[in-house]
Amino acid sequence: MISVVARNNVKVRGSGQRVMVFAHGFGCDQNMWRHVAPAFEDSFQTVTFDHVGAGGSDLLAYEPAKYATLSGYADDLIEIVRELNLTRVVFVGHSVSAMIGVLASLKAPDLFSKLVLVGPSPRYIDDVGYTGGFGAPQIEELLTFLADNPMAWSAAMAPAIMGNPDRPELGEELTESFCRTDPAIAKDFARATFMADNRADLPRVATPTLILQCTDDIIAPEAVGAFVHEQIAGSELVVLAATGHCPNLSAPAEVVDAIRAFV
Repeated sequence: MISVVARNNVKVRGSGQRVMVFAHGFGCDQNMWRHVAPAFEDSFQTVTFDHVGAGGSDLLAYEPAKYATLSGYADDLIEIVRELNLTRVVFVGHSVSAMIGVLASLKAPDLFSKLVLVGPSPRYIDDVGYTGGFGAPQIEELLTFLADNPMAWSAAMAPAIMGNPDRPELGEELTESFCRTDPAIAKDFARATFMADNRADLPRVATPTLILQCTDDIIAPEAVGAFVHEQIAGSELVVLAATGHCPNLSAPAEVVDAIRAFV
């Protein structure tokens, strides 16, 4: 049986008594933290990993039933932290991994001392009294498009998600990252991500939480960040000057400064 460390391609770097765990978003891998995680290696041990199906993870470990919801990914995160004999880690999750971290903190609160949620969204689909940013037909259209033509979906969606049209190299990097993801797994992960509704989980979060909200983010609009902040008691909300959905690539220094002030 493959080890947890090999399954998720876990990398541990840095030094220090405290530990910071970084989790990447949909269609990405741990490489997306390469401009942020090293900034903390002088004072923290840093842990990066790939969700099963992404990057250097073991594709044979993918189980459709387990990963049909975000709960399966949260279980993996808990297993990684326990396998490394860690407790009280600072968790930094981008995009869908923000909610994966929330779920993990509810399942195993002793493992997490702080949560940093970068571009979080508990629900992408609009509802009565709630702005998620998308209508249900839009999400179904996105999921169908991804299933039918993953390459075209990546080329169309990645630059829009990244934002920063004046820096096309960022959109190109995200496109290439999307294209490297196994299409069948990407289809499943997209459905688990975009159909999730974790709004009811937010008031249960007792771990100190920082929310990093980007400006002009089509995936997680400012109304969503405000909602997450409102629902998690005692949370801090920082609206970044960074635009788009991936400040870990487009504005890493701003992300580092915000995390550093929180931890």
